[in-house]
Amino acid sequence: MTPPNVKVENFGCRLNALEGDSVQAFAQAAGLQNTTIINGCAVTGEAMRQARQAARKAKRANPEGQVIVTGCAAQTDAEQFIAMPEVDRVIGNEEKLSANAYSTQGAQGAQGAKTNPVSDIMSLARATPLPPTPQTGRSRAFVQVQTGCDHRCTFCIIPFGRGNSRSVPVDDVVARCQLLVDQGHKEIVLTGVDVTSYGPDIGEAGLGALVRAILTKVPELPRLRLSSIDAVEIDGNLLDMVIAEPRLMPHLHLSLQAGDNMILKRMKRRHTREEAIDFCAKLKQARPDIAFGADLIAGFPTETDAMFENSIKLVEQCELTWLHVFPYSPRPDTPAARMPQLDGPTIKARAAALRQAGDGQRQRWLDAQHGQTLSVLVEKQGDVKSEGRSGNFARVQLPPKFSAGELVSLRVSGHDGLMLSGDVL
Repeated sequence: MTPPNVKVENFGCRLNALEGDSVQAFAQAAGLQNTTIINGCAVTGEAMRQARQAARKAKRANPEGQVIVTGCAAQTDAEQFIAMPEVDRVIGNEEKLSANAYSTQGAQGAQGAKTNPVSDIMSLARATPLPPTPQTGRSRAFVQVQTGCDHRCTFCIIPFGRGNSRSVPVDDVVARCQLLVDQGHKEIVLTGVDVTSYGPDIGEAGLGALVRAILTKVPELPRLRLSSIDAVEIDGNLLDMVIAEPRLMPHLHLSLQAGDNMILKRMKRRHTREEAIDFCAKLKQARPDIAFGADLIAGFPTETDAMFENSIKLVEQCELTWLHVFPYSPRPDTPAARMPQLDGPTIKARAAALRQAGDGQRQRWLDAQHGQTLSVLVEKQGDVKSEGRSGNFARVQLPPKFSAGELVSLRVSGHDGLMLSGDVL
């Protein structure tokens, strides 16, 4: 097989990966040859290190090839990448969604690097719609509903990489969902930087109204899923939909970050641990099949043993089944980077302890699925087995006869600690 003219390496969030599809299409249409594009993330110091490492690795592997850096990493730290001898071009986060960015050599930068202008992303008032690039490699299709963030958490640089919150109009989102369903997708995931902030900037009622519009106007869509949400921002309309609408999947990934009120305050989060626990309990009572995931940061500056223990307890108190644990990594130019830092071994140990707590909670949840009948979307087809995801986001092992994109029903009879298994009905 002939290797592609353009290789895109995506880092970070689902939205960045979705944009990576458009980046590749634009770059190939512009006629780029022998090019690696690093679509980098800037969320932590570690993410920035990975972007730099990827650029160096790409140039070592192919010295004659061109290396382009874009994404939040390029937007927040353009000069850092311009100064790298391995980088041939730097393209801003907004510019990467324009075909023109890949058809011009741009201006001469430091040390011979080439750069297109990196615009002031904070000045943008509208979301740039992504082109309708086919998502043939994904069983679950993704639709951008907004980008940017109006909040200023002390550990986060992303508002300066993405700009302020900007929503995609309802009609555009609905049209994109219809197109994906027409192309054969049976599940769509609504994604963005802060999806629960959707709507006010364009005069729309909120995320709940958008979800209702999609499910009403695209009745043949079997499954709709939300990406990471901020529970404190969830509107009453959306809450009603989560509880009562079977086509809205019973799985929420919550941006919790910590389980101690003082740490939450120092993070400049907008909820308390009590509000998080109450939110999960009420939803669990109203919709017993719902499962929760969460983002949690281990070793935030000033975190004591007692404060960290509150995060450990939160895993069980909120019944957090799917954890994304992030060892705290200071991001330059954020307030948290100027706070008293914990040492590396402590951060590493706390991240391991959180993951262990999450593993225990997941085992209990998997045990409780015995005898349940689940709808499963097949994601991978193999010679020995297929693999899919249930509505509540469990990984499920299936016989090899099923193809990616199929929906099947399964009665659960066991699990191996990671994946459910059972009898296909």
